[in-house]
Amino acid sequence: MGPHPAVAAIRLAVRHVLHDILNEHQTTAEGSGLTERSPHERRSSPLVLVACSGGADSMALASALAFEAPKLGIRAGAVTVDHGLQPGSDLRAEEVALRLRELGLDPVDSVAVTVGREGGPEAAARDARYAALDASALHHGAAAILLGHTRDDQAETVLLGLARGSGIRSLSGMAAVSGADGRYRRPFLQVDRQTARKACMVQSLPVWDDPHNADPAYTRSRLRHEGLPALEKALGKGVVEALARTARLSRDDADALDAWAGQAETSVRDATGLLECAKLYVLPPAVRRRVLRRAAIEAGAPAGSLFARHIEEVDRLITGWRGQGAINLPGKVVARRQGGRLVIRQG
Repeated sequence: MGPHPAVAAIRLAVRHVLHDILNEHQTTAEGSGLTERSPHERRSSPLVLVACSGGADSMALASALAFEAPKLGIRAGAVTVDHGLQPGSDLRAEEVALRLRELGLDPVDSVAVTVGREGGPEAAARDARYAALDASALHHGAAAILLGHTRDDQAETVLLGLARGSGIRSLSGMAAVSGADGRYRRPFLQVDRQTARKACMVQSLPVWDDPHNADPAYTRSRLRHEGLPALEKALGKGVVEALARTARLSRDDADALDAWAGQAETSVRDATGLLECAKLYVLPPAVRRRVLRRAAIEAGAPAGSLFARHIEEVDRLITGWRGQGAINLPGKVVARRQGGRLVIRQG
């Protein structure tokens, strides 16, 4: 008799990602002249870490990694991050680390971080967490870190992007592969949250439910417990799946437009490297605005502070030129039109 369907689903999702990581590792080894049979190659079998908070999604992911990795000759470890935002969080992190070791994962890091205030509590905690994960990956030489984001998380991310109104990229949700050199992998983007929780239950895995996930002070929590249920009540149960599908399609479109903008960028510059307004004008708006955004970032505008309204203002220097003055952008970057050229530089 095979495993419970929920357990089979999470293991299959992880197996697919591990195969990708193993193929990439072997390709790199072949490129460096190593063979799979050499002693050095055996010692350097890839290490994959799982980021685990102790919640159902990440515990299900940890259990699947612990089961699948040895069958492929992959070493499996874990990282749990103590954000220090709740009383007893240090003890809970120790408990999670113990559970991860009991699954057979090694190494297991428990890392305490200090959460700042920049960008709000959710963003600050995320920044601190990813910095800790990056440090652990570098310390251990890990090939990848698995993250437990589910299809439900993806749907929430798409809705948050829609509310920001910042374009198709914000509707693309989370990428299956992201980070430096593709460090972060999200095997569960096609797995719903209930499946992950069911997998924990049938395997008798202890699960910790973060009270922040139910705190209405947090935007994502309100969306999870109020917004999405209201949408499902009005539109039917397929909303989450449809939003996740929207993310996949939007990402494909956004990637294609980014590639087009990269090719167009060189053709719209003059011999001195300045952007020519007439050549920009004939580009499709979606491509032109991407070129403008790239130019602003290259000039020193922080990407995270550069919003659609900023780019729209710069775009009007091209499409609605009436002699208007310079446009001030984040990072003390200034955009102005001079003699048929668009000059974007720090003021």
